[in-house]
Amino acid sequence: MPIELPLDSAVERAKMIKPLTLLLLLCVCLPAVAQVASPTDAPASKEQIRKLFDVMDINKQTRLTMASMQRQTQAATTEALKTRYPQITPAQLDRVRRISEESMKNFPVDGMLDDMIPVYQKHLTQTDVDAMITFYSSPTGKKLMHEMPQIMQEALQASNTRIQKQMADAMQRIDAMMKEEEQKQQSTPPPASSSKPN
Repeated sequence: MPIELPLDSAVERAKMIKPLTLLLLLCVCLPAVAQVASPTDAPASKEQIRKLFDVMDINKQTRLTMASMQRQTQAATTEALKTRYPQITPAQLDRVRRISEESMKNFPVDGMLDDMIPVYQKHLTQTDVDAMITFYSSPTGKKLMHEMPQIMQEALQASNTRIQKQMADAMQRIDAMMKEEEQKQQSTPPPASSSKPN
C-alpha cells in the first residue's frame, strides 16, 4: 500500500533551495571586473543594465543554469525522499518530479531580471557597467558566459554528496525535534477542568 506523503512540503523545501542557489550563481557570474569609479560617477542607467544583461545573454544563461540546477536538486530530492520514505512509490516520485519541472518551466526569468535592475543600479556606476560590458563583449567574457552552465553543473555534481549529507542532517534534526515535541505533548497531562459548585 503506498504511503501518504507530505509531498508538497518536500517540494517546497526543494523549491526554496533553487532561488537561493540561483541568486548565489548570479553573484558568482559577475566577477569583479569593474573599475574603481570616481565618487561623482553616476549610477548605471536602466538601459546600461539591460545592455549588460544582453551582452551576458543572462536570460538564456539563467534558464540553462536553472535547468542544470533542477537536474541536480531533483536527484538530491529523490534520494532524500527515498531515504525518508522507503515505501515511496515510483508514481509518487514521478509526481514530485512533474511538480518540480512545472515550477521551473513557469519561472518568471524576465520579471526576475527586471526586478534586479534597481539593485544593480544601486551598487554599480556607469563606469562599472561600461567596464563589465567591455569584459563580457570580449572573447574571454564570452567564453566565461558560454562555459558557465557547464561549470555550474559540474560544480553542483562535485558538491552533491555534501548537499545530500546536509539535507539528511537537517531532516534528522527536524525528526528529533518533532519526536521531542510529541513526547512533551504526551507527557503533559491535560488541564484539569475547573468546575465550580453551584
